[in-house]
Amino acid sequence: MGTELMRICVKEESDELPSVPPGFESYATFTLKRVVPDPAAAMESVSSVSNQGEMEIESDEAKAARSLRRRPWINYDDDNNGLSQNLDQTCGVKPSLPKGVTRGCAECNDCQKVTARWQPDEARRPDLEDAPIFYPSEEEFEDTLSYIAKIRPKAEKYGICRIVPPPSWKPPCPLKEKQVWEGSKFNTRVQRVDKLQNRSSMKKVSKLSNQMRRKKRKCMKMGMDPGSASPEMSELETFGFEPGPGFTLKDFKKYADEFKAQYFKKSESSTGGECTVGDSWEPAVEDVEGEYWRIVDKATEEIEVLYGADLETGVFGSGFPKISSSHEAASSSEEKYAKSGWNLNNFSRLPGSLLKHEGSDISGVLVPWLYIGMCFSSFCWHVEDHHLYSMNYMHWGAPKLWYGVAGKDAVKLEEAMRKHLPDLFEEQPDLLHKLVTQLSPSKLKTAGAPVHRCVPACWRVSLDFSSGISCLI
Repeated sequence: MGTELMRICVKEESDELPSVPPGFESYATFTLKRVVPDPAAAMESVSSVSNQGEMEIESDEAKAARSLRRRPWINYDDDNNGLSQNLDQTCGVKPSLPKGVTRGCAECNDCQKVTARWQPDEARRPDLEDAPIFYPSEEEFEDTLSYIAKIRPKAEKYGICRIVPPPSWKPPCPLKEKQVWEGSKFNTRVQRVDKLQNRSSMKKVSKLSNQMRRKKRKCMKMGMDPGSASPEMSELETFGFEPGPGFTLKDFKKYADEFKAQYFKKSESSTGGECTVGDSWEPAVEDVEGEYWRIVDKATEEIEVLYGADLETGVFGSGFPKISSSHEAASSSEEKYAKSGWNLNNFSRLPGSLLKHEGSDISGVLVPWLYIGMCFSSFCWHVEDHHLYSMNYMHWGAPKLWYGVAGKDAVKLEEAMRKHLPDLFEEQPDLLHKLVTQLSPSKLKTAGAPVHRCVPACWRVSLDFSSGISCLI
């Protein structure tokens, strides 16, 4: 299943002001100022008019003000009816979140400056039951489909599980060969973590955009600077998993490590949870999890990360060795892993698999995809294509967090998401097939949809069971 690239396109309305009638163009700018009359003269004037006269004078002033406001070539003085004081109320919009991550500079596109910081006191780590972990013996591990059938009655209740291969299982990873590691480039996608849950539908964005444009025109008619409306417009028009810069595996690892180091920078006030190895410091999995859901639930900055998703293993390369088509003899060890049923290149074509009868190579179903993530990159809540099982193998890197919901509770999850995100589902009824939306497991659990946590580490297999729903961070 592939993630969907999104871009919000807002239809622009014309910002042109109504034309000035011929013969009435202004050739000079002038300023209107309120003139305060002499107090004594004002008293004489007041004593000589009736209450009705006062009302008539006020009405004339109001008419004049309304007429003048229609003329954009007039520069109003700061004291004129206090109009400048009401600029924010008239033309202002809710400010967007401050940027927590700034990517790119004048010299390159793949550098970054991380100003956002870990907020451990605001962590929102969900209280969940862990999915089961299975430890097959050497003999059990030989027959992939038989072992999956054996653990299915227990694992299916959770919708997801973790399988730890025997200690002898140590397949080589071709991606780490220098030629691939330093020479092969892949494209990334930009993910706004703070917008995965809390965002408006495209219809609302379009409506708000048009309202802002009307306010902008109104400000211009009043001779005021409407620039304050621009930042929010920019943010609204660019949300989505848009194309990001290209990287080699070596450069992306450096980028990901720098992000994590800056974001979780250890300060004097850091307490608990952290793990120190030599001179390096890594946040605990629990710390990353709590911070991630804080950002999704209640962000205080824009957090932008990159994700290498849906990479074609036939093009970029696989993390598993393949049976060589050349006449070069492979080592017995490499051949063992190239033919293994746990090698995802072989999994769909194993004897006993229904998918072996499919003649074409369907990417993401019969031919595995490769995913290269960093801290906070997300594979959002989704249902697998045709409700098939999904197997994922972690080749290397920091532990990942998977969340699963059993097939028997899939309806509860979808109902909970529709309840919390009605506008998004109204716009896209198949939202769970788009992989662009998160919802906190805590909210799902409260709504009656049990969520289970799975934390695979290097050389581990995670398995989603039929009709289940899962997400990964």
